[in-house]
Amino acid sequence: MTAISDVTDLRIEDGIAVLTLNSPPVNALSAKVRTGLFDGITAADANADAKAIVLICEGRTFIAGADITEFGGKGPSGASITDVQAAMQNAQKPVIAAIHGTALGGGLEIALCAHFRVAVPSARCGLPEVNLGLLPGAGGTQRLPRIVGVETALSMMTSGRHVPAAECLELGLVDELVEEGALRSGAIIFANKVLSEGRPLRKVDESNEKVEAARGKPEIFEKFRAGIARKTRGYLAPEYNIRCIEAAVNESFADGLATEGRLFLELMTGEQSAAQRYSFFAEREVWKIPDVARDTPQIPIERVGIVGAGTMGGGIAMNFANVGIAVTLVEREQEALTRGLGVVRANYERSAKRGRITEAEVEARMARLTGSLSIEDLADCDLAIEAVFENMKVKKEIFADFDRVMKPGSILATNTSALDIDEIASATKRPESVIGMHFFSPANVMRLVEVVRADHTSNEVIATSMALSKKIGKIAALVGVCHGFVGNRILGPRQAQANELLLEGAMPWDVDRVLFDFGFPMGPFAMSDLAGLDIGWSKETSKGETLRDVLCEMDRRGQKNGRGFYDYGADRSASPSREVEAIIRDFAARGGKELRTISDEEILERCVFPMINEGFKILAEGKAIRASDIDVIWTNGYGWPVYRGGPMFYGERAGLDVVLNRLRELQKTHGDAFAPAPLLEKMVAEGKTYRELGY
Repeated sequence: MTAISDVTDLRIEDGIAVLTLNSPPVNALSAKVRTGLFDGITAADANADAKAIVLICEGRTFIAGADITEFGGKGPSGASITDVQAAMQNAQKPVIAAIHGTALGGGLEIALCAHFRVAVPSARCGLPEVNLGLLPGAGGTQRLPRIVGVETALSMMTSGRHVPAAECLELGLVDELVEEGALRSGAIIFANKVLSEGRPLRKVDESNEKVEAARGKPEIFEKFRAGIARKTRGYLAPEYNIRCIEAAVNESFADGLATEGRLFLELMTGEQSAAQRYSFFAEREVWKIPDVARDTPQIPIERVGIVGAGTMGGGIAMNFANVGIAVTLVEREQEALTRGLGVVRANYERSAKRGRITEAEVEARMARLTGSLSIEDLADCDLAIEAVFENMKVKKEIFADFDRVMKPGSILATNTSALDIDEIASATKRPESVIGMHFFSPANVMRLVEVVRADHTSNEVIATSMALSKKIGKIAALVGVCHGFVGNRILGPRQAQANELLLEGAMPWDVDRVLFDFGFPMGPFAMSDLAGLDIGWSKETSKGETLRDVLCEMDRRGQKNGRGFYDYGADRSASPSREVEAIIRDFAARGGKELRTISDEEILERCVFPMINEGFKILAEGKAIRASDIDVIWTNGYGWPVYRGGPMFYGERAGLDVVLNRLRELQKTHGDAFAPAPLLEKMVAEGKTYRELGY
């Protein structure tokens, strides 16, 4: 065996050169990895004893992708990825890439330059750069469609999907599957087969049949764009990926590479990719809790109890059943329990019809759910979650029951979205076991969980709750107790300003349009109509004191009855309501408000800048660990567009001095709702970043 570098070694085995890469944790394409690969391929090609070359990786994966920590820095050093690719495809001997784990991004772009590829059945391949606001910048946009065809390449590159090995074989992306756990020997056997059969060295660059088949058929791209338009609204990277594949079809390989390079640079230096790369790292940072050690003991969770079988409770239950954890679902009345379990089954059956799970899996998951009308049946649960309506008295009664029924050492969690968890914990004799697990609706779909640490919550309970959130496929952010925690607390100022803008001259559809164009899935008034304006409203006690009161009194309840802030058609399509406009103008006049024309810029600033300001207050109070945690909460729980990074990232990119000065201007004209947070003033005065101040 010859050591080529710190991360590569070369061994000749019966005439086959085996180049092994070992750069933990995921063999990312750092400078030393690229150089090691280039030197290794060059040495193997020059070795007279070698008749073929196998590239294989140690550890849990093949080359997982580029080392994105190099992005935006001084630029790569050492051998470039194109140097490695050229060495591979121009080698005079067959080069076989042996894939296990994942071959993603730059890793797959390397493998595409081998003459052949083999993989174990558990391997996956993909070009997920779109998720970082980028496109494959090392020839992937030109090579992939030449192997798998244009339509498949479009789908893979705009979704970033990790394609299973069996499908890769069908697509021609790999040439053979070898036995699991026997990749090295299987790849050597395949190399000898290539030699004995005298197979020609295949260069993907020279394979044009599949791209030529799409030439002169622009409708392929038009149809595809239309199909993903709603899902990718606002994002640049999907469209740029499509343009590169169009170049693969309509231009020479060399010209296509030039197009790829130009568009990659545009994305790489743009705001969207900066935001998406930031979000990528933020979602990894969020799991790090400075005062809870990584080796903190965790409480084994084998059975979960949930009180409340409504939309939220049922959705929460699905998360645990999905990963094999048994659930006891408790309701007060049989009718509510039956209805709740029926909704869960309907959700699973809908997934089965869409091909996401099998019918057998539907039954397996339902078998993990046990309904009960007695809270006593939670006695053997390791975790109990309260998921009833937001009423402190009711929640404290449930926690007193938890304290009485639950075994020692179990976790007592509340799904409250705003209430004081310390007060809830006071109903028990074990406040160290109490924690918030705030799921977002629909709980079986939304990725976010706010894990809320109360004053006495133990580190073991925190560590277990975070790990369990990850196990059920969620992004968890640890926050502190305050009204609304982090997400809803920041939502409050936006909602207040949206409502105030109506009384100054903006219409609901004006506010909604500005926030929709900013990138939110919908604006606050469309969202209110969807949820129902009468949630929490009482006809008996309503006195027409708010605009919502007036609308509900006029039986404008939202989408549910076709009349809310908007008028709705039979297909639930929304249109501006002249009646609502008149109601708003009359309500404002009665309050002595003088209406004016409000610009889109003012609408956006008044809705967004107070959110950023509230984030600074939260950081100063220690209710969020990091500014990036706030952004993770908003991108995963509230529809903040990932390509804008989150409110704290957005504020920093816009210029914190700009935000501060505008808040001061608005404070003069609109009052102390815009009073700048002291931490914001401090950061601007000192010219410091979040990280420099420990946030």
